[in-house]
Amino acid sequence: MKGLVFLLNISLPLKDPVPIFSLVLFIILLAPIILRKFRIPSIIGLILAGMAIGDHGFRIIEQGSIKLFGNAGLLYIMFLAGLELDMTEFRKNRHRSVVFGAFTFFIPLLLGYVLCTYVLHFNLMATLLISSMFATHTLVAYPLASRLGINKNEAVTVAVGGTIITDTAVLLILAVITGAQTGNLDTAFWLRLGISFTIFSVVVMWGFPMIGRWFFKKIKDDKTSHFIFVLALVFLAAFLAELAGVEGIIGAFLAGLALNQLIPHTSPLMNRVEFVGNAIFIPFFLISVGMIVDLKVLLKGPEALIIAGSLTAMALLSKWLAAFFTQLVFGYTPTQRNVIFGLSSAHAAATIAVVLIGYNMGIINENVLNGTVVLILVTCMVSSFVTESAGRRLALVEADRKPEITGGPERFLIPIAQPERMEPLLDFALMVKQPGNPAPVYPLVVVQDDEEAREKIHLSNKTMEKAVIHAAASESNLQVVTRVDLNVTDGISRAVKELLISDVILAWSEKNSATDRIFGTIFGSTTDNVLQSVWETVWICDFHSPINTTKKLVLILPRNTEYELGFLHYMEKIVLLAKQAGARILAYCGKGTQGAVEKYIAEAKVSVEITFRTLENPEDFLVIARSVSADDMIVVVSARRGTISFQPYLEGIPAKMVRHFRENNIILIYPEQRTAENSEPGMQDEDISLMPIQEQLRNIHKLGRAVKKIFKGPNGKNDPEA
Repeated sequence: MKGLVFLLNISLPLKDPVPIFSLVLFIILLAPIILRKFRIPSIIGLILAGMAIGDHGFRIIEQGSIKLFGNAGLLYIMFLAGLELDMTEFRKNRHRSVVFGAFTFFIPLLLGYVLCTYVLHFNLMATLLISSMFATHTLVAYPLASRLGINKNEAVTVAVGGTIITDTAVLLILAVITGAQTGNLDTAFWLRLGISFTIFSVVVMWGFPMIGRWFFKKIKDDKTSHFIFVLALVFLAAFLAELAGVEGIIGAFLAGLALNQLIPHTSPLMNRVEFVGNAIFIPFFLISVGMIVDLKVLLKGPEALIIAGSLTAMALLSKWLAAFFTQLVFGYTPTQRNVIFGLSSAHAAATIAVVLIGYNMGIINENVLNGTVVLILVTCMVSSFVTESAGRRLALVEADRKPEITGGPERFLIPIAQPERMEPLLDFALMVKQPGNPAPVYPLVVVQDDEEAREKIHLSNKTMEKAVIHAAASESNLQVVTRVDLNVTDGISRAVKELLISDVILAWSEKNSATDRIFGTIFGSTTDNVLQSVWETVWICDFHSPINTTKKLVLILPRNTEYELGFLHYMEKIVLLAKQAGARILAYCGKGTQGAVEKYIAEAKVSVEITFRTLENPEDFLVIARSVSADDMIVVVSARRGTISFQPYLEGIPAKMVRHFRENNIILIYPEQRTAENSEPGMQDEDISLMPIQEQLRNIHKLGRAVKKIFKGPNGKNDPEA
């Protein structure tokens, strides 16, 4: 009874934050589910829901009640746009972004001037304000592009880059209009704006990455602190932008660019950032956009309808023309043009800021304000429908263009000896794993077959729980494997064969680091035995700091490595690692190897920033120390004894790396080789003569190993009877 009385006493709009928050969460949950049955984008459902519950609908919730979350959602959209950009593609296409930014700024500005001056007959200040409103746009549909997996396509990269250019220009014009209206448009105004904006840009683009690297190195294990740190920097950047005289969305976007290289796209942190944004902040923003829309303005007479129709038509036409001319200049497909138009046609955030400031200052009247509200609704709907439709077609094209994975499916095995070193190895595997590969990553624990095997298995299962939790944070597929065997080497070798493993990731051995002897020169060590029994690609990793803090990847390639069977495979992984870590590559190699690497990059059509330097004396490779800083990762491609690229100096590299690069992250790669089991039976001498030189050398090496086995007894010693 009391509950019924309580319900009857509820007054609208709601004031209590608990029912407000509860109602909004149910809208976020149900609106996309219901409208999905009618094939209506979820964005439209949230905007329509905002219209229904807002001040111009049933007045269930006041707009001010969710203003904080709405503003945070807008900043979050811009932050994600900067964070998810492929920085290599962005740098490569920055000139195209500038061209599109110029088109999407000047075309709406000029057409808006014609409309407002010769059709609507507005004065100069109102004309300038409304024309600049046409030029701006909001990435309302960007979450759709991200969800479809096309956010790395060149069309999306160009659209996002153009957005920040045109919005910055519009908001600077708004600052000028405001200064002119208040009579403060003097030399001091321009000087103050220029200096403050320059200082703000330097602080965000240079200071944030430096602070971020320091924080991630010092605070390695507290994942919650990582997320809060990133969130704090985003809103700090927005606040600094407002202090500099521009809108906060510029600061949020620049914060995304600044942190882009520190947050790998496959990391648990990236997953948390996207999840919180897509689940909470961005839906709140879309609902707040809907709460602004007032359809009753269309009933206030013909003038309101004419202005609303004219503004909406011009906004869509000018943005379509900008996308069309961009298509003509760069030769994009119609689908890419429609994606650019869809992303750039929505008017919401900056448009609201421009119009409200103009209305409050008396530059425009109520009819223009109401017409702009209708413009926001229509353009957001058009943007969502066009982006989803064109995005689906573009996603299908992208899927068809993806190169097939050579050599069968990738499967990564990570033998775990020290649980405290497990997370960096897992992160590395997830970074170099081909996107879209459904195969799990296999952490392996090998238990020696003795009386304590059962207890060791239970203990290892408990230690593996941490690995499972860590992988779950990034929504990665993980399958823990436990093997009982006579020794670690046999357990790893059998697991490689049973699970069809393509890559084995080992932790750097430190058992003999007291002397210069290290696993590469110690016959009989576990790592050395693995290299002799496992012929798949082996990665030996020594990580002292988080991989995402890497500035430069120093790659050392030996002579003739391009002839190895696993050359293309490990080059693909190195490029993926550089892109995920946001690092450029500095490669030391010979001219022939450089040509092979350049050919791979051209044929694979990957974007990577790579510089080559010739290594004059392969044995004196430590000359690279002059180019290595504390934030660099060193990747050395080695070779197994007897292979085509093997050189005696390679055996001494591990000890030298430990002595000279103790603080750097180091990776040692042993490329895949062809085993005796993979050779075709019945190979004759004439077959060998027709094979490439590297295949002949491999077979000669295999023949030598077979002869050696014949003359050894069961205990591994020479058999006198033989």
